[in-house]
Amino acid sequence: MQALQTIKKISAENLPPILVLSGDDIGQFEWMKEQLLKKVGYNSSDLNYSYFDMKETAYAEVELDLVSLPFFADEKIVILDHFIDVTTAKKRYLTDDELQSFEDYLAAPLETTRLIVIAEGKLDSKRRIVKLLKRDAQLLEATELKEQELRAHFTEEIKSLGLAIDSQAFDQLLIKSGFDFSEIQKNLEFLKTYKGASSITISDIEEAIPKTLQDNLFDLIQMILKKQIDSARSLVKDLRLQGEDEIKLLAILLSQFRIFTQVKLLKQEGRTEPQIVSDLSELTGRKVNPYQVKFALRDSRGISLSYLEQAICLLIDTDFQMKSGTYEKDYLFDLALLKLANPSV
Repeated sequence: MQALQTIKKISAENLPPILVLSGDDIGQFEWMKEQLLKKVGYNSSDLNYSYFDMKETAYAEVELDLVSLPFFADEKIVILDHFIDVTTAKKRYLTDDELQSFEDYLAAPLETTRLIVIAEGKLDSKRRIVKLLKRDAQLLEATELKEQELRAHFTEEIKSLGLAIDSQAFDQLLIKSGFDFSEIQKNLEFLKTYKGASSITISDIEEAIPKTLQDNLFDLIQMILKKQIDSARSLVKDLRLQGEDEIKLLAILLSQFRIFTQVKLLKQEGRTEPQIVSDLSELTGRKVNPYQVKFALRDSRGISLSYLEQAICLLIDTDFQMKSGTYEKDYLFDLALLKLANPSV
């Protein structure tokens, strides 16, 4: 959150000698990058700015520009974009010798050069070059925000866009956007176009922001649990018309029932919500979204473990039958819906 506040105050006049923008929250990182370039007044036709895409530029060209004096002003701004050599990414664009040359520059940077390093991803703290940057540069890192921080940032962003939104609509906007920074930003821009300066209500959110496949599958699960089989089949029919495949739909359903089971079991063991996120991240080998856990805990409250166990076994068996061509996929999927809504069938 500090990085978001800092970037709003940056300008070409107060730019530090070296500034590094990094982070693995891609949506937030891209927003910060856009804001940073705007704040420092970057213009490709302005000769006081030098921009290099490190994916395509030879380092010799970069080095020459770093050590050359500005022609038209007292200072110049050099921007090194996609500098992933300082991150944990396996891909590299520079040789060891070139990285050493860059380290040498960082040890004694030119006073008339303001350097901006833009590196998508997490900085590799084990590398000597990163230790130098952490010591001498101002660091801005796009890391995943807590819900409170996300709300605080977008409350300010809504005001800056000249929008007014009630609390229920704001909550629904976050949920519909999956608490994803870039999705919230994109949906806000769309709402700005959709409603102008008018006050935004929860009905506007429902009308303007299209449902995602995940939203539809959540609705499908709720229909199944409420035994609304006709509504469930109608929704599946719509999804088929949209080109969704039964095997894909089945996989998402299975994934959702699995996380319901996992969070219930961990909750029974006395694990807190943050501990469940950590446990599942370790179990799956990937970073689990905390909001996914939050909503899974909420939505699985009224579901028994015995039902979840039956549901998972049924979906695995249905998946096998679909892939082995036992019957038509649409028939097997509809049969699975019927059995999920009526476990005794």
